[in-house]
Amino acid sequence: MDEAGRVFATPKAYADEARLHAALTHLRANAPVSWVEVPSYKPFWAITKHADIMDIERANDVFTNYPRPVLVTAENDERQAAVGVRTLIHMDDPQHRGVRAIGADWFRPKAMRALRNRADELAKVYVDKMATIGPECDFAQQIAVNYPLYMIMSLLGVPESDFPLMLKLTQELFGSDDDEFKRGVEGEDQMSALLEMFEYFTALIASRRENPTEDLASAIANATIDGEPLSDIDTISYYAIIAAAGHDTTSAIISGGMLALIENPDQHRRLAADLNLIPLATEEMIRWVTPVKAFMRTATQDATVRGVPIAAGESVLLSYVSGNRDEDVFDDPFHFDVTRDPNKHIAFGYGVHFCLGAALARMEVSSFFSELLPRLESVELAGDPQHVATTFVGGLKHLPIRYSLR
Repeated sequence: MDEAGRVFATPKAYADEARLHAALTHLRANAPVSWVEVPSYKPFWAITKHADIMDIERANDVFTNYPRPVLVTAENDERQAAVGVRTLIHMDDPQHRGVRAIGADWFRPKAMRALRNRADELAKVYVDKMATIGPECDFAQQIAVNYPLYMIMSLLGVPESDFPLMLKLTQELFGSDDDEFKRGVEGEDQMSALLEMFEYFTALIASRRENPTEDLASAIANATIDGEPLSDIDTISYYAIIAAAGHDTTSAIISGGMLALIENPDQHRRLAADLNLIPLATEEMIRWVTPVKAFMRTATQDATVRGVPIAAGESVLLSYVSGNRDEDVFDDPFHFDVTRDPNKHIAFGYGVHFCLGAALARMEVSSFFSELLPRLESVELAGDPQHVATTFVGGLKHLPIRYSLR
């Protein structure tokens, strides 16, 4: 075991990017497949090279999501299993293929084109809000979290009056290792946020089955696979993954993208001068932030990764953060470059588990900065940026900025 591997099971390391990337750079060079054994967590192999992550993602029959898709403590592994959480990230083919197909049409390019006007309208709403509340704001909490929240909750069919509750529960779920966001100090307290979300969605299922509407919640609640409806727990789990991951990841990209532009004024000027670069800049923001830090896979048979034997039953952690700074794939990976092309980032995963909402996230980021940049006369930090402590999903939780808008 390389001691640098402890970083993966240290939530506060993800709130200290200098520390995190120093450890990951060391691991890529010296121990790209590293055994990690730390208190409170079941041991695992950490995979830090882009090529190895891709190979494992392709071999989804050898390395499965079940039973351990996310790095949490051993205690929380057991709690989640007891609750019966079965989201898309917990499933493998053929079950995964059938359940994924239920929501797939809602996120295809045709559906995204239909949503583009709504995304553009909401982007203007939130840039206008910046103008109203300026010249200072906490960009992460006042702007970035709300724009994608409104998009995904509207698509799902959650009433606007419940959006704040969904935001609170999501921050408690993904911020369960963060002193500011976590609910209580015990594991039971943290699980209660998940149970509260499940309780909310149980009522939503009943409503949509009794009175179907034209939203995604109805499509999921009334879906069938091989003639059989989804179980309640599978339906609730579907809602939960879309409701939570569908906005928290995108808000992290928008906040992180804003910080990257502030810290790289030459790239800000270049992008503002040529908005045709926004598609490339969007991909670079996604690579730079990588909101989903890692996923886990479990070997179903003996395998080898970069010459290292992985025994059947052992788990591997796929470090997307590390893969997206891999020197073998990206020229000058620690340089934020709005013209980077090609940009083979793996922030959305790869293969059969490629992020269902990737097109929506790209569209939202593009719409927001297309609206903001022509109106942004100046922007600078008004305090210290703060990141969420996490081992799964996260980004900036506070970004105090001072700015002027046209």
